[in-house]
Amino acid sequence: MDTRSTVSLAQQALDQGKGIMRLVPTWVPRSFCVPGRRIKLHPDDYYVLGGVRGGIDERWLSSTTPAKNGPLTGENEGLSAVVFNNGTREPTLLLRDAVSELKAALIGDRLWNEYGSWPMYSKFFDNKGPLPHHIHHNDEHARLIGQLGKPEAYYFPPQLNNHGGDFPYTFFGIAPGTTKDQIRECLVNFTKGDNKITNFSSAYRLEPGTGWDVPPGILHAPGSLCTYEPQKASDVFAMYQSLVNDAIIPEELLWNGTPSERIGDFDQLLEVIDWELNVDPHFMENHFMRPRPVRPEAEMQAEGYSEKWICYRSGAYSAKELTILPGATVTIKDSAAYGIIMMQGHGKMGVWEVETPALIRYGQLTNDEFFISESAALEGVRITNHSSSDPIVMLKHFGPNNPDLTL
Repeated sequence: MDTRSTVSLAQQALDQGKGIMRLVPTWVPRSFCVPGRRIKLHPDDYYVLGGVRGGIDERWLSSTTPAKNGPLTGENEGLSAVVFNNGTREPTLLLRDAVSELKAALIGDRLWNEYGSWPMYSKFFDNKGPLPHHIHHNDEHARLIGQLGKPEAYYFPPQLNNHGGDFPYTFFGIAPGTTKDQIRECLVNFTKGDNKITNFSSAYRLEPGTGWDVPPGILHAPGSLCTYEPQKASDVFAMYQSLVNDAIIPEELLWNGTPSERIGDFDQLLEVIDWELNVDPHFMENHFMRPRPVRPEAEMQAEGYSEKWICYRSGAYSAKELTILPGATVTIKDSAAYGIIMMQGHGKMGVWEVETPALIRYGQLTNDEFFISESAALEGVRITNHSSSDPIVMLKHFGPNNPDLTL
């Protein structure tokens, strides 16, 4: 990818899309995962990067965050690219470089002045089985290894969950009454087989069309529903469970995110845990999310659409689900820049044709992912549903402190 011409390409892309940029699908493998095969990638392509890289079970959305996948990580892995037609070819540039070049013209003064970057991304996470009980570091601990902390949220799109995978339940937190010594013993036993850390947690059944808020410092073992995950622009984590689905987790992942001088220090692993959040006896009440309409539902339906907040408990990001009724044309205004991914239907959004692919080859371009500048969002995005029977459904991911989020 030639970034020498980023200046002109970025402005061309923004102008051609009239404030809306078309993005290229960004696929990410994980060596410790088995793909759930629900993110529309062609069946022949889930292991296209080779067995040593593992299967592709993530698609990253509106990402300016590189994936941290060890020494074999590919160039620009995890980074979204922008595509547009300049008359002879379809050049691409990294969204990260477009943000750096266009600054507030793309993401708005508020975000650019405070962060100097696009400070979040979202992803589809699609695993056949559960993940190990793991943790994301907060800003204080992540800073020790030169990263940012990582809050994240989950939403389980019905369109991608025709089956629940092997274990559609997620362990969250630590059971009230558990002691730190008990968790420390599990960590010490990491290399001795099953360290049984989920004995001290609670599993919750996952329901399509709902979600969860997961601040940093909370232990969690995500279940096997296909998940839409808005999150802070970071890829920091550490695995605290040694055996999951009969698969041994490498010890190096236990110390992932630990400063080199403290590797082997189990007290440091305990320090990363936000104990009060983990043992909260009202965990579900404080972290579960059912969709909430942005306006009275009857008013929106009368105008041809329905929009709901689906991720709304964190100041680091937010997300909406927008539905355009069959045959309707609407103009939707937002107060901040955002990315979108199409989940259902086809039609037109601004100058772009939009559609939901049924199957995607690795490297194939699509018309299902876009990034909307703040100015275009404020002016209003005009969307037409070309179907007489099928709704358009899209998910919209926003950066920190969305001015419209007043729940």
